[in-house]
Amino acid sequence: MARPRTPVGTFGRIEFSTLNGQVRARTRFRDVDGQLRRIEASGGSRIAAEHELKRRIAKRVDFSPGTGELTPSSSFGQLVEVWLADLDLEGRLAPSTRELYERDMRQIVLPAFEHLLLREISVRKVDQFLKTLGSTRSYAMAKHARTVLSLALGLAVRYDAMRENPVRETARLRRPPSPTLSLTVDEVEAIRRAVRGWRRGSGLSGPRPDGQLEQIIEVMLGTSARIGEVLAVRKCDVDVTVTPATVRLCGTIVSPKGKPTHRQSKAKTASSTRTVSVPTFAGAVLRQRLVLLANEEPEHLIFFSRNHTPLTTNNVRPQLRTILEQAGIEGVTPHAFRRTVATTLDRAAGADLAAEMLGHTSSEITRKHYIQPEEQVDPRTADILEALAPRTDPEDAYDSPPDE
Repeated sequence: MARPRTPVGTFGRIEFSTLNGQVRARTRFRDVDGQLRRIEASGGSRIAAEHELKRRIAKRVDFSPGTGELTPSSSFGQLVEVWLADLDLEGRLAPSTRELYERDMRQIVLPAFEHLLLREISVRKVDQFLKTLGSTRSYAMAKHARTVLSLALGLAVRYDAMRENPVRETARLRRPPSPTLSLTVDEVEAIRRAVRGWRRGSGLSGPRPDGQLEQIIEVMLGTSARIGEVLAVRKCDVDVTVTPATVRLCGTIVSPKGKPTHRQSKAKTASSTRTVSVPTFAGAVLRQRLVLLANEEPEHLIFFSRNHTPLTTNNVRPQLRTILEQAGIEGVTPHAFRRTVATTLDRAAGADLAAEMLGHTSSEITRKHYIQPEEQVDPRTADILEALAPRTDPEDAYDSPPDE
């Protein structure tokens, strides 16, 4: 019996080598004419070289139905490679998102489905996988797995390897109830005191804090911005010539795997790019930073390392968590500053303004995830309900004995 041929588009083990600082990735690939050919690509890292290699392979493959690229008999592992190559061809994802998708797929989803053929992946199997993941690991992990699994199986449907996407028919994931915690005014003041005294005592080794951490906190409270957005603010994004001062939030700091930390001009979403007016305490901080940067180019970051390179969010977040612990505030993450802004704005002007400030497309998102519910019902209800009061004297109505 003849051994079945390897499907078109299949490639073998990827080999890596380094020459003149460039990483070269090579593999043997079965081309669209059925011939095995060696193909290679180079990049600044193993990941970059591998992505470029897969991009070149995908470019050579005819994705139209009937080529054998994806069929019901294709393995899920083969689908994953085609899906990742398709993401690279589209080029619509930010590098950090592309990296996250691949990590979630390879670490969470692929181990459960890699030995199954596409025709063997049913709604029941996907549903049980997601429910088990949510109950034994976390809701967030199950949600991430659902996203990448749906995207990959959607590609299989588009190329006629599956009739329908089984993820669409699975039960809805239920987020476990958790309170939306914002900070009180007293807690904010406790954090300010804690950050002013952090690592400033005697007998401590290493350089003393340069004051940027407390300034970052003030800008987060004054803008509602995420840590990455605050760290990505440049001189040219700040305008202190108007009253109140404004900040344009139009980028974020990213640290892609295998690449240096840098400012990404693409915001998280289209609505995340916004110009906000800031309160006086945030405006004062921004003016101080601009004085330090008087001789720097307009593109220079407002907050930066001692070498004038971008600060990483992975360094700032742990510092903020340490400050929160020292302030005696437990169970709260640095994201609480954003929730505090949302809750404060909602109390004064409603959820729509809070959503606009946070850069959300819907106030429902803000209300559900960022605004702390108010336990005290509006006291105006008492005045309104007076319309239901009895027509007689209340004391006569309740103190007189009923008629026999």
